[in-house]
Amino acid sequence: MSATTTTPARTAAAAAERATAGPGAPTPDGQRGGRRFRVVFWLAIVLVGLLLAAVTAAVGSGSGPSDTPLDPGSSTASGSKALVRVLEQRGTTVDVVRDADRIDPDGTVLVDDSAGVLSAGVARRIARAASDVVLVTSDPGVLESFRVDAEPAGPVDSTEPVSTAACGIPAARTARSVTPTGSGYTVRASAGTRCAPDGTGSARVWGLVRTDTPTGTVTLVGTTGALRNDTVTTAGNASLALGLLGGADHLSWYVPKAGSTDAAPSLGDLAPPWVPSAIGMLAAVAVAAGVWRGRRLGPLVVESMPVVVRASETTEGRARLYARTRDRTHALDTLRVAALRRIGRSLGLPRSAHVDEVVRRAADATGLPVTHVGAVLVGGPTPDDRALVDGAAAVDDLGRTIRRAVAGDAPRASRPVDPTTTGPAHLTDPRPGGRP
Repeated sequence: MSATTTTPARTAAAAAERATAGPGAPTPDGQRGGRRFRVVFWLAIVLVGLLLAAVTAAVGSGSGPSDTPLDPGSSTASGSKALVRVLEQRGTTVDVVRDADRIDPDGTVLVDDSAGVLSAGVARRIARAASDVVLVTSDPGVLESFRVDAEPAGPVDSTEPVSTAACGIPAARTARSVTPTGSGYTVRASAGTRCAPDGTGSARVWGLVRTDTPTGTVTLVGTTGALRNDTVTTAGNASLALGLLGGADHLSWYVPKAGSTDAAPSLGDLAPPWVPSAIGMLAAVAVAAGVWRGRRLGPLVVESMPVVVRASETTEGRARLYARTRDRTHALDTLRVAALRRIGRSLGLPRSAHVDEVVRRAADATGLPVTHVGAVLVGGPTPDDRALVDGAAAVDDLGRTIRRAVAGDAPRASRPVDPTTTGPAHLTDPRPGGRP
């Protein structure tokens, strides 16, 4: 019985809701259409993002000039293509290699580990095989592998040439001066030959360090400005570079590549092979959980307040707080602010009207001095309860006077009023027998 009566009731309630909703209320079909539009919109944004990423990757992978420092095939300012051309013109065969197994140990070997990716094991193997090594690196492990007793001291930005005429390295002595731009190293006095100093005292660093090894020599080059296209012609940089790299008929320009067998293992290489798959699966699970449990933002719903507080209760509560803290000035200022709003509204002023404008208009409407009206509506500190009572009475009396003046029930006040008095006795009706 209850089922048969409940169903018609629900049907009637639904019909009444549709009738009261009006023609603009959303229907289930409209909601489904809006949801489909949002899905298509976000899918379009994702597809556009993927397309832009693909275009960016295609453009970035194009054949353009490389900005890699000391790139032997780059003609940019930081490349070394000019030095390679001059070496080839002078009869030195330059072979750019990425694999340590292709290095010719009988010729000069330039190890360009500017990126710091060379493994210590490969560095030790090169040091044992090659007799003339020119090393560019700031990796302490690689320096130790080549038995170079030096520590990286950071970049050197100075472009002023330094003298190398007394240097023990023949190529540097022939150059006579080089620019120390590049990197600096701290070296002990007994650790090989040092040249191209920068700085003074304990802050002095060196740009060229040569160390003798059991198989030959290793020349650590921090003055990489001597190898760059933009500074190779400065001072004696070209002479230094040609003297270091052009001493043999063959030069192996070795640049280790990140991710190759010669590179030091990264964190991703040390991780087990199943870690990338697990990370991808966790990411897919997180996305699926977000789609499954994510809350969709719907239209705003107006909810009724659970408790209705009357304005009188709020006013009484604030009054008790003022009385408890003895904040008479704040209490009177609250009354003055409310009076300013009422007076401005009764005088036809906008809500944004300044206090001075309200005071002037009130004085014009009542004929009272501006200073007196300002003392009543703005005033100052309220030291005691008597001043609070007098100030509140003056505010009420001024409000009544303005209402009568606006309504036209009383003429403008003509008698002078003492502006220093804020009591209600000075805001009486100017008519004979008028009452406050």
